Amino acid sequence: MFRPKILTTLRGYTLPAFGSDLAAGIVVGIVAIPLAIAFAIASGVTPDKGIVTAIVAGLVVSLLGGSRVQIGGPTGAFIVIVYAIVARYGVDGLIAATALAGVFLIVMGVARLGAVIKFIPHPVIVGFTSGIALIIFSSQVKDLLGLRLDAVPADFIDKWRVYSGHLGGWSPEAVAVSLGTILVVALWPRVSRRIPGSLVAIVLASAAVRLMDLPIQTIGSRFGDLPSTLPVPRLPQLDWATAQGLVQPAFTIALLCAIESLL
Repeated sequence: MFRPKILTTLRGYTLPAFGSDLAAGIVVGIVAIPLAIAFAIASGVTPDKGIVTAIVAGLVVSLLGGSRVQIGGPTGAFIVIVYAIVARYGVDGLIAATALAGVFLIVMGVARLGAVIKFIPHPVIVGFTSGIALIIFSSQVKDLLGLRLDAVPADFIDKWRVYSGHLGGWSPEAVAVSLGTILVVALWPRVSRRIPGSLVAIVLASAAVRLMDLPIQTIGSRFGDLPSTLPVPRLPQLDWATAQGLVQPAFTIALLCAIESLL
């Protein structure tokens, strides 16, 4: 019978261990929230969707997870899949596909299909991860260069065709902030490993844009005020034809979830 790992982890739990976990949780939370916002925007939804997902999914994974070293949080591998689903079926379609993927994962677990992971060739995993990295990079070129585009195609080739036609409108300020952020993240571990470089980069870049009044879009100027409360849960509104079309995307989500967790 499955028992959440937190039940056994809390046995003999000490106050010093809680202090260490609390400090780690605060640091991870500070880093994970901006990351969740970034992944939400890259996935074609509003920032608040990323925040809610990070909060709810993080709690569920922690409370019901089967491993004490399982990490629950935003992951870039799903950006490509989520973007395609949202572009075609909307947020309701994404919610339904995610729920259906959970059903597939339960079936896969009962059937003990996790052992199949050992038959996946290593080059396939490397190529898969590298391909995702390339697609994610291509999705961020618009903001990295500060291009003023209302919409960017989901297809990889079409995306770069649009970019090539608007490169003349790049923003020096946006490029400078982007490159500066990357450098801070890459070089900060030489200064300190106790404080995440991504956190330092967020603070410094945000302060620079604010103090220097740079003409760069912010979360507030682009999306407005974010909700301060969690949304009321509701069932997605779908017709039968749409639900049938979500089977394949749901299976893709389930398969990627299984591979990410087992690896």
